[in-house]
Amino acid sequence: MTEDLYTTKRSLELEWQQEHLKEGKYNINMSYIDKKIQVIIKAIIDEEFKAATRVEQIKDAKPEVSIAT
Repeated sequence: MTEDLYTTKRSLELEWQQEHLKEGKYNINMSYIDKKIQVIIKAIIDEEFKAATRVEQIKDAKPEVSIAT
């Protein structure tokens, strides 16, 4: 999931650069692309936080095994 978000972000950044090269200045389309990039960045942060939380929960989990049998 995170890999897809990074790919989308790179694609949007490339689109932004192409728009800048075409126009030579900042324009409305670039502003729209900037907003989409910000949404993707927030989604990446959210996914990475969830993954880190899961890893910590796994580390903190103690096995419930009884030795006395």
